[in-house]
Amino acid sequence: MKLSNDQPIQIESDKLEIHDQEHTALFTGNVKVVQGTTTMQSGKMTVYYKDKAAKPAADGAQPAAQPEKSASLASGSADIDKILVTDKVYLVSGTQTATADDGNFDMASQTFILTADQGNKVILSDGPNVFTGCKLTVHMQTGQAELESCGGRVQIQLDPKSQPNAQKQN
Repeated sequence: MKLSNDQPIQIESDKLEIHDQEHTALFTGNVKVVQGTTTMQSGKMTVYYKDKAAKPAADGAQPAAQPEKSASLASGSADIDKILVTDKVYLVSGTQTATADDGNFDMASQTFILTADQGNKVILSDGPNVFTGCKLTVHMQTGQAELESCGGRVQIQLDPKSQPNAQKQN
C-alpha cells in the first residue's frame, strides 16, 4: 500500500462540504479517491487541513494578516493534516486489496490505520494470499505493516503457488 506524492489526486463523491473556518472538507456518498495505481472508496471522508495563515514566522514574530495566504482545499493550497474515512473502506493498490470499517491517514507520520467495528474484520489480500485481523497499521515511508488480532489470533491464508520462486513439480 502506498501513495505517490508526485501524482495528482482525483476525488469524486455525491456531496462536498468545505468548512474553511474549521479547516475541514467533508465528502459524503460514494466517495472515490484515485492517485496513480491506488484507489480508495468509502461512504464518507473528512479531510483536515492546516491553516497556513496561523503559522508563526521563523523569527518568532507574528506574521502580518494576509487573507490570501489562508489555506483552502478549494484553491488547492491546503496542507493536509489527516484524513478520516468511514462507512466501509475499500482500498486497492497494485495487487493488494484491503477492506475495513474505518480508516485514518496521518500525513505527518505517514501512517495509515484501518480498523474494524465490533464483530467485523480488516481483510488484506495480495493476490490469493489473505490476512485477517482487527487493526492494520501501514507505515507508508517504510512499507512496514502491522496486523493486530481481534483478541484471538491473526489469521493468514497463503497460497504457495503465488510465490515468484515457486517451481512446478513434474
